[in-house]
Amino acid sequence: MSPRSASVNEAMRRRSRERLLQATVDLVEERGYEATTLADITQRAGSARGLVSYYFSGKRALLQSAVHRLMAGELAAALEREPRTEDGRELLARAIDAMLGVSTGHTTLMRTHMASILQEEGFIQCPEQQRLAQLLRDTMVCWGAADPEEEYRLLRALLMGASVAMLLPGAPMPIHRLRAELFHRYGLDWDAGAPPPGSDSHDPSVGFPPRTLADRAPAGAVSDPQK
Repeated sequence: MSPRSASVNEAMRRRSRERLLQATVDLVEERGYEATTLADITQRAGSARGLVSYYFSGKRALLQSAVHRLMAGELAAALEREPRTEDGRELLARAIDAMLGVSTGHTTLMRTHMASILQEEGFIQCPEQQRLAQLLRDTMVCWGAADPEEEYRLLRALLMGASVAMLLPGAPMPIHRLRAELFHRYGLDWDAGAPPPGSDSHDPSVGFPPRTLADRAPAGAVSDPQK
């Protein structure tokens, strides 16, 4: 039997890494972070224990990569769904809704993730985090940001804050109020994106002054004063 080519070996390693990441998401959501061991993850993924050490520095790094993979996948699917569009406002609305949806749909996982990234080591730079960041930067470019890198960093901070607010035990903020805050800041129509259930009964204008030409708008664009 001839030896496998480098491309075949790379594809196999990539699939093994993907299985580890998916197993991490599944097990942490089922059992919680502390009750999930690396042995549990490798067993669920059908992988050798040594692969975890090969790809990741430890369980916390594995968790962050797994969550960033989930977020990047949800974001990419939202941006690319039909009908396809190049409308920057629609794409940003889809991005915001996708990220808010991850927090509401994966509560245990996201609480664990937020606690992890607030530790001293902070963000772990991994391919999954870099893909997520690039998707958000590209969205800010489409939206018309004069400085996409700065706007990406601000959007990331706002989304993280919204996630913490929604996931705060005992005093969660409702998703509709947080969505309204973000949509108002970026000049987005309430029915854009993928509105969460119950949005049709929520008044997004409550608590906000009427929109004017001076309100936030993409570079080179003027907001409709009637919106």
